[in-house]
Amino acid sequence: MTTATIILTLVVLINVIFAVRFIVDVVKHREEIKQEPGNGFMLAISSTLIFFFSTFGVSDFALSSILYRKAKWVSDKKLPGTLNTQCVIPVAVMALAFITVIDVDIMTLVVCIVSQIIGAYIGPRIVVKLSPSIIRKFIGLGLVVATLLILAGKFGLIPNGGTATGLYGGKLVIAAICLFAYGALNNIGIGSYALTMVTVYALGLNPMVAFPIMMGAATFSVPIGSMQFIKYGEYSRKITLFAATFGIIGVLIAVYIVKGLDVSALQWVVAAILLYSGASMLINEFKNRNAVQQ
Repeated sequence: MTTATIILTLVVLINVIFAVRFIVDVVKHREEIKQEPGNGFMLAISSTLIFFFSTFGVSDFALSSILYRKAKWVSDKKLPGTLNTQCVIPVAVMALAFITVIDVDIMTLVVCIVSQIIGAYIGPRIVVKLSPSIIRKFIGLGLVVATLLILAGKFGLIPNGGTATGLYGGKLVIAAICLFAYGALNNIGIGSYALTMVTVYALGLNPMVAFPIMMGAATFSVPIGSMQFIKYGEYSRKITLFAATFGIIGVLIAVYIVKGLDVSALQWVVAAILLYSGASMLINEFKNRNAVQQ
């Protein structure tokens, strides 16, 4: 059995476990779901579009954060959990569609995946104890960081990677620490894809190696963290239900119908939206803090 086959099998297994946990929770709270905000038609359209663009590398965490807060479909307290739970199934579909050949050192891949899983498992236990104000600050900071990473890539300011297919010694330790942190940050509402890509590039890995590490780590870690949010009930069941259904449609359209999309111009638009939203969120939080202090 090849490494790719083993990983794909584990992807299916862990996501089936998540799906069962989620379905049980939905059935248990089916009456509450009817009372949750969000128009069904708009949720279906937005879920399809969000994960269509996510397949091409546009952060679903960032897009969802902006839309859900603007539409008031979920409280700030439940936003981090929602961002994680909603993307589990669509990301699994991406992984199953894309991970067919993994040209990466197996030890490097396993260490990165395990590190992010541990971070994702620990993260929700901390996030559920944070105040909405702290969560808003983290998400605002995450949107600004995402903007800077997009702009750094556009202007060629971040490393383009090297030729290595594996990490050893100190570099592997650095990668493990970083991936652990990214797994925890996912649970605060900060996406890990861009951060992982910058990290593996900076450590001298072949850019192609970024994909199995990025996708593999997220595909395993996000369900782990999401099951913790389900346990604590800190997420929108309605949004997750629509995203798990219509998000898959968006991914399949991107993978099998469109197959390629020039997102260069779109990235500029997304960067502007992210910067405005993130900066506005942070400014409002600091204004509120100053008002309270006065």
